[in-house]
Amino acid sequence: MSGILYLVATPIGNLGDFSFRGVEILKAADRVLAEDTRNTKYLLNHYDIQAKTLEPFHAHNEYKKVYFYTQKLQDGESIALVSDAGTPAISDPGFLLCESALNNNIQVEVIPGPTAFVPALIKSGFALHRFVYEGFLPLKKGRKTRLDAMLSTSATTVFYESPRRIVKTLAYFEAAGFGQRKASVSRELTKKFEETRTDYISNLLEYFNETTPKGEFVVVLEGSEQYESRIK
Repeated sequence: MSGILYLVATPIGNLGDFSFRGVEILKAADRVLAEDTRNTKYLLNHYDIQAKTLEPFHAHNEYKKVYFYTQKLQDGESIALVSDAGTPAISDPGFLLCESALNNNIQVEVIPGPTAFVPALIKSGFALHRFVYEGFLPLKKGRKTRLDAMLSTSATTVFYESPRRIVKTLAYFEAAGFGQRKASVSRELTKKFEETRTDYISNLLEYFNETTPKGEFVVVLEGSEQYESRIK
């Protein structure tokens, strides 16, 4: 009988957000696959989890390792996959192994938990009956196309941004004529210096031009439908 692949969500900052079920799965799994074993060891130590094995599984080796771990699952092993923070396969490694497991009739279970874009969406105060998740944007090729698409979609849009590019992104939106569009920018969610600023893009751009951006950012952009109804 085949084993089970567990996709285990881990805290995005505050270690208190880890679930009881997640702790039990990591204790019981035959293998724990981690995006960065050093980060995962910190989590394991905090919860006094003695993992049977802890192995690296990340963007640079997942294509090479997918077949190997699929075979182990077929042999009856249980495997728990975690990323550095948040839910595996959401802009993190996990999709390939999940796809391979399902294609081979192997049971997959998701242990739900933190995902950075969800609290950012909720804290924005924007309409959430429909939203678009963009993840990380391309660094160069295709970036402008994605940004333009965000400005034209009627739904609220959420994406991840680095401190090095947040000012350029906001400046692009303003230069496109949307300085009075609203956006919500969250950083360091669930951590000590958590901050969310929701304002007109022009005001946000002014703030981040005067304040050095630090931490990882989640940006929520007001949808065109909400924006247009507000400015009428």
